[in-house]
Amino acid sequence: MAKENQKQQFEILNHELVPNHEIVSEEEKKQLFKKYSITPDQLPKILNIDPVCLSIGAKPGQIIKITRKSTTAKEAMIYRLVVESNE
Repeated sequence: MAKENQKQQFEILNHELVPNHEIVSEEEKKQLFKKYSITPDQLPKILNIDPVCLSIGAKPGQIIKITRKSTTAKEAMIYRLVVESNE
């Protein structure tokens, strides 16, 4: 896909409004599913062509952990399943 091959003009993860994104290891993935008694398809989805996914090299089937700042909890962790785009 042409968009995937284009170099970004700036590093998106360095922007102050973009929270920290990281790919979850297989061990963390197992612990996450066991802790919350969920399956991967129950997680919110993120496309593999999302600018952040392209930036960190996330592939379909992987889980991304997003760490956001929270006024009540200081930090909030959100998990997303990377899915294949139809494009």
